[in-house]
Amino acid sequence: MNRSIRADARVFARFACVLGLSMSMACQADAPRRNHGDDPFFSISNGIARCPVPLGPLQTDEEWLANAHNRIEHGNNCWSEGRCRLANAYAYDKEIAETVGRRLRHVDTLGLNWRQRTTLWLVIQSRVIFVQGCVAPDFDIHRFVFVLGQTADVDRVIDDTMTDPASADVPYRTQADPDRMPADKAP
Repeated sequence: MNRSIRADARVFARFACVLGLSMSMACQADAPRRNHGDDPFFSISNGIARCPVPLGPLQTDEEWLANAHNRIEHGNNCWSEGRCRLANAYAYDKEIAETVGRRLRHVDTLGLNWRQRTTLWLVIQSRVIFVQGCVAPDFDIHRFVFVLGQTADVDRVIDDTMTDPASADVPYRTQADPDRMPADKAP
């Protein structure tokens, strides 16, 4: 009899855990998202129609808390390793966002016609520029990323672009489906 009660208790505990996890996931799906870190996120072009809008730095409170340790560690390591003159790598981001505007005016002089041949957003986090959106199939994204990477204080540029706006394989999380992880970044 005692064994039966313990077995029932374990089954009930598992059921409660699964139910709680399901409810937590449902709550997270409905949870509001915001830019907790105030990371620069902005559109720079809109030449290709129907390009999925990136989620950018928008996170639920739960996602923000889960990522907080890594964000703090990454931000401080830059200074402690001697790669940054400021004490936190995120302290550069607003200045980089302003400087990117001047850099993009320089890109205009290179004949890439990037404003007409792309729909792009930039996310700037910890001296890293994420280029997200759509580019024409013959657009020289490598040259664009290289030139953008020459912006002062930028550590690197990540190319998260695609050539087919209708593709199901979007290389970044989107505002339309924020809980869907890109295939190459799924846990």
